Amino acid sequence: MAFLLQGDDVLHQVNPSPLPDPYWVAFSASAAKLIDIPLGQDKYPKDPRWLEVLAGNRLDHGSHQFDRPIATAYSGHQFGVWAGQLGDGRAILLGDIHGQELQLKGAGKTRYSRMGDGRAVLRSSIREFLCSEAMHGLGIPTSRALAVVGSNEPVHREEIETAAVCTRLAPSFLRIGHFEHYASLQKQGRLQELADYLIKHFYPECQSSTEPYLDLFKAISAKTARLVAQWQAVGFCHGVLNTDNISALGLTIDYGPFGFLDQFQIDHICNHSDTSGRYAYHRQPQIMHWNMACLASAMCPLLELKHPSEIAQTLLRTALEEFPKIYTNNWQSLFRTKLGLQTSQHEDITLIERLLQTMHDARVDFTFFFRALANYDSINLQPPKEARDLFNHLAVIDEWFKDYGHRLQSEKSVDEKRKILMKACNPKFILRNYLAQHAIEKAQAHDYSEVSKLLGILEHPFDEQEDNEAYANPPSIEHRAVEVSCSS
Repeated sequence: MAFLLQGDDVLHQVNPSPLPDPYWVAFSASAAKLIDIPLGQDKYPKDPRWLEVLAGNRLDHGSHQFDRPIATAYSGHQFGVWAGQLGDGRAILLGDIHGQELQLKGAGKTRYSRMGDGRAVLRSSIREFLCSEAMHGLGIPTSRALAVVGSNEPVHREEIETAAVCTRLAPSFLRIGHFEHYASLQKQGRLQELADYLIKHFYPECQSSTEPYLDLFKAISAKTARLVAQWQAVGFCHGVLNTDNISALGLTIDYGPFGFLDQFQIDHICNHSDTSGRYAYHRQPQIMHWNMACLASAMCPLLELKHPSEIAQTLLRTALEEFPKIYTNNWQSLFRTKLGLQTSQHEDITLIERLLQTMHDARVDFTFFFRALANYDSINLQPPKEARDLFNHLAVIDEWFKDYGHRLQSEKSVDEKRKILMKACNPKFILRNYLAQHAIEKAQAHDYSEVSKLLGILEHPFDEQEDNEAYANPPSIEHRAVEVSCSS
């Protein structure tokens, strides 16, 4: 079971609320391998009891007895403001299977639901399911999504929708908000138990350190810096980077109003509830650094067990300064790879920044451009037509293409080899909002075939998949306006 401490302020033992007349909406055979679920020819569990378990209708399955389902308390900053105690308001953790925590999102009310009904709706459950598995396909650390179970039970949001439960898997769902929770309550013993649990199970390299808690902070911060660099490299916008949504394991979790960039806009906002643009694409690294500062503040009492307060703060402040360095090094490396550069040269950063500015000015499709760039002819300095045609000010981009070609020539790049490497890191397929919306609309009409098809495509985002060529296309003008909010 996950990190458990006795006490009403820490967790709520609660059974899921039964979901009436459940049915399968989606299932990930890939995620099922993590917990060893035998599947039938239809790629759904052979044992029909799994449907009832993942709907929250039963707590036993053969050798698995989920006898202590829980929701945990945590606190956090939301949109930069201290929100106090939060918690799993609709997510219930059933237990551990083969090193994975099995969590039902949308499984009903808990002590931490506040004014909510504890349910999730079909559309948000499908989006989280597809994006979790899409991110895994992209090689980005993430919680996994095992299944979506639907029901005709009505749920009231902006309009009446139907309920669904999304089953999530992760080695742990512990978050920065758990540290903030214990720190805010001045429960130093619980804070220490949390840190010791993470060190023992997920950061064993810190155990032999003379500064285990400082090194734990450094490790979490470094993982987070590398994660956000990966987001930027694929054009992923999380949408709600509150501290309670940030994993202590460096995973992407809590998929809400996320979005992948279509037309590249450096200050793109994927969540229309984010009126200030706090979580815009270009601010994600800065915000994650700020979140790590919140973690440092929460962990300071642990360092004060050994050091005077001033020294503890100095140690954490110095460690925090490493975040932008780690992020920058990873970002630069990832974008060099996206451009097919095998060596590091001083002018590379200027080359990358010039390209991104030109893409921003022309609102060029992020994913389509980098995929097409793999076909660049460095011998004749000839850009691929499909990439060049995306731009309106050709003089500017043609100058960049020429400089890019000379840069490739400087390291004696071999086009065919570079093409293979670039296509292995620049996806052809991403979960575009208009594709997700189409699958959702069909599912709302009880046709789940498009969800399954999208899943199959997104599990192999770097493959050509010629039969699915249309799914790589940028959205048409009428499909660019799909907006997503926190409502789910």
